[in-house]
Amino acid sequence: MTKGSNFWVIGGEFGSMNFHKLVEGSAQVKGPFKTRKEAEDCWREVSEESRHKAGVRFSIVEEPSRVSA
Repeated sequence: MTKGSNFWVIGGEFGSMNFHKLVEGSAQVKGPFKTRKEAEDCWREVSEESRHKAGVRFSIVEEPSRVSA
């Protein structure tokens, strides 16, 4: 059973344009956020800060909260 979700903004600088492997030390994790809107606001901010770097990418991921049955 799940109740609510947590949202995270994850990403960093990738070593190539296939976006498979992060450059060591560049990983960033922001959150948790209780709403997708909060995560989107953070995503916009970090994406804007790095928009001049083609190899940097961020994504929003959702983590279900677990509740004991």
